[in-house]
Amino acid sequence: MKRIPERQGMHDMSRTKTFALTAMAVCLMASGAALAQEKMTFGTNWIAQAEHGGFYQSVADGTYAECGLDVTIVPGGPQVNNRALLLAGKIDFHMGGNIQQAFSAVKEGIPLKVVAAIFQKEPQVIMTHPGQGLDTWDDLKTAPTLFIGDNGFQSFYQWMMKEHGFTAEQRKPYTFNPAPFIADPKSGQQGYVTSEPFAIQKEGGFDPNVFLIADHGYDSYSTTIETMQKTIDESPDAVKCFVEGSIKGWYNYLYGDNAAANKLIQADNPDMSDAQIAFSIDSMKKYGIVDSGDTETLGIGAITKERIDSFYDAMVSAGVIEGGIDVDASYTLDYVNTGVGMDLKQ
Repeated sequence: MKRIPERQGMHDMSRTKTFALTAMAVCLMASGAALAQEKMTFGTNWIAQAEHGGFYQSVADGTYAECGLDVTIVPGGPQVNNRALLLAGKIDFHMGGNIQQAFSAVKEGIPLKVVAAIFQKEPQVIMTHPGQGLDTWDDLKTAPTLFIGDNGFQSFYQWMMKEHGFTAEQRKPYTFNPAPFIADPKSGQQGYVTSEPFAIQKEGGFDPNVFLIADHGYDSYSTTIETMQKTIDESPDAVKCFVEGSIKGWYNYLYGDNAAANKLIQADNPDMSDAQIAFSIDSMKKYGIVDSGDTETLGIGAITKERIDSFYDAMVSAGVIEGGIDVDASYTLDYVNTGVGMDLKQ
């Protein structure tokens, strides 16, 4: 057997030990990175549902974790005010329902910023019974009754009256009970495109006509990601990770395997059925709620100054919001419009 010179043997042993120590250091660094993940909390504005799917997707598949965040989702609901928790510094990010809320924050001097707009279209719809002479958007103006909730009457319905000639006399309060609409074939009712049409199919036994107000000029963003300016200033990398992770999550949820995300949704909301989730996902795709328009070139989450200004001007014109608000202070473009995640679209 060939004898290895003593010095060479010692060198080989030293090199082997160095490799082992290096490997151990890499493992410890990886372990330390995992332990050092920054904890962030995201509050939604309603109970868990498919309309929140992209966020759950990024928790389920580790997308947030990959860029250093340990994200907890806190569902909203009728007894939960997650936006108040954001303003109080109790949570880090919040799901805004409408860009109009961010305008109000500026007016009130609240240092809040919209950092992404997940829904490019406001999912609000007006539904009618088919075959009752209310089969087009223009037909809606002749409907004797439109069931509209108080919040809707103070916001989008004011725009409908100003821009399209609807009247206050047509409106009757909607109490989130579809029975009056189902019983009156000459009426219309507000709803979300991802939810109420499904309920009418089940409870009313018919497929309603569905008119998405976004397709008739109501150009608000919806399902925004809000955070405080303090968070942006102190943790810009965490904001970038959360926004880009959420965007990737939405691509994967809409176009990939979303089974794990749906399990998390149903764990948070056991009443959420497979059929409702499937309907909501199909509706989001069919109507381009998340992925349409500017997202085709800028990516999901896109925001443009032109859209912001257009919606603000429309709300001022309709008397919903007062003029003179610095709406540029309500959002930032620092984390969107870069095409992140577009390669994940199948």
